[in-house]
Amino acid sequence: MEFCAFDESYVERLRAGDFRTQEHFAAYFGELIRVKLRSRVRSQEDVEDIRQETFGRVLRTLRSERGLREPEKLGAFVNATCNNVRNEYYRSGAREGSLDNETLAPDPPDPTPGALDRLISSDVQEQVREILDRLSERDRTLIREVLLEERSKDAVCQELGVDRDYLRVLLHRAKQAFKDRYMERAARPVARR
Repeated sequence: MEFCAFDESYVERLRAGDFRTQEHFAAYFGELIRVKLRSRVRSQEDVEDIRQETFGRVLRTLRSERGLREPEKLGAFVNATCNNVRNEYYRSGAREGSLDNETLAPDPPDPTPGALDRLISSDVQEQVREILDRLSERDRTLIREVLLEERSKDAVCQELGVDRDYLRVLLHRAKQAFKDRYMERAARPVARR
């Protein structure tokens, strides 16, 4: 992964709601947050919840009157915010877990899109399709069948004539190839408006 340096101009475009800058921000920090939380969080759903809350808080802070005093420290700020959100998430979960589950009614789903949902558009979906099309046939098939269509791994193994251990290796390689191409695209300079 190529690391980015941030400056006042980048933070200003992010604060102003520039689509390309927000897209870069979501891709760049989204991957870093996933890597950071992968071994520290119980489930993928928890990772996504923490990631979305982190993005929401960072964007709210950037758009607030005080904002971010040192734009070159945006990465450290996102990391610290992520740590705080993760800690709060588990502290609140520990309290909720100690209550009697039968007395609690489930919360209805929130119909409003989160900050990250608003950043994702048909343009981003098209970019993902383009990246998938650039992968080898085997990688594209693995990602579509195992990750997107959630087919049985046993069925995929039988189709490819491999065992589960080797499927895991092939899937890891396919995800890495996708990630590399996605990060290459995300690391391209953000066009100024």
